[in-house]
Amino acid sequence: MAKLYPLRFVPLYRHYVWGGRRFGTLLGRTLAPGKIYAESWEVVDHGEDQSVVVAGPLAGLTLHELVGRHREAMLGSTARRPGDGRLADRFPLLLKFLDAAENLSMQVHPGDELAARLDPPDLGKTEAWYVLAAEPGSRIYAGLEPGVDRAMLARAIDEGTCAACVHWFEPRPGDALLIRAGTVHALGVGVMLAEIQQASDTTYRLFDWNRLGPDGKPRALHVEQALEAIDFAAGPIMPVRTGAPPADADARILDCEHFALDRLELSRPVSLAGDGRCHLVSVLAGSVAVAGDAAEGPLGLGQTILLPAALAPVAAVPKENATLLDVTLP
Repeated sequence: MAKLYPLRFVPLYRHYVWGGRRFGTLLGRTLAPGKIYAESWEVVDHGEDQSVVVAGPLAGLTLHELVGRHREAMLGSTARRPGDGRLADRFPLLLKFLDAAENLSMQVHPGDELAARLDPPDLGKTEAWYVLAAEPGSRIYAGLEPGVDRAMLARAIDEGTCAACVHWFEPRPGDALLIRAGTVHALGVGVMLAEIQQASDTTYRLFDWNRLGPDGKPRALHVEQALEAIDFAAGPIMPVRTGAPPADADARILDCEHFALDRLELSRPVSLAGDGRCHLVSVLAGSVAVAGDAAEGPLGLGQTILLPAALAPVAAVPKENATLLDVTLP
């Protein structure tokens, strides 16, 4: 098999009812006319949803094939195996962009223990958000208000007042928040963000704003599953206000047992990776040329590259001042 190198993948788009068109206007993507684009999955290994290498000797291989053949070289010797059986050789993270032209459903994701009992079993879904754009008056809902218990929330769901039980704030670009599995949350209209999460696609909807799906019928709710999955002791989630760091600053934004997020501000060449860990690097502003990248041209706004754990330090040269989101496995 060919030697590993910095890897780019073909994005996978999701056209959910709440999506918009800002992947074109804000990220420079070419979008099909008349379609809404809710999510762009940049790096994924989840069943039939597979990132495919776009350039170089490994072009055409899926992320799952790469991890299956070269797990330690891809992920690092200390990366924990996510679950048992088929889950053990899955790339453990999923990185995506979201564009909310409407409110997302009020929802919750199960943790690892609960998700392992599903048929087929899945990973839990702890996730982190980094806000790229937010219209005035936009909201992010994250965590139950203090004092909300199961009985109170169940009653509010029946009465259609679920949103009143959930803490919210008005986001601004650069805000980041960690949403652990079991936390009730929703992304509000007008927000666009990058999300890093465990490689799971299990979502339980509590409330969907009385909206109709593409078939003209209300989308399904999963109230009992959601109530079982919710951590009622978690409380409100507050954002990390990252602000505007100086040039050439590195800042740890968030971390947990599944991943860590750093924001890098570059005005001069630097070295990335080379520390025995897998890195996912996304460009949030500007562009950067990455040594060993088999794709033509620099890595531009909204593009992502995977740096396998086995790589030596990789030179990154900004074409102009660049902002990078660097996601690492523990």
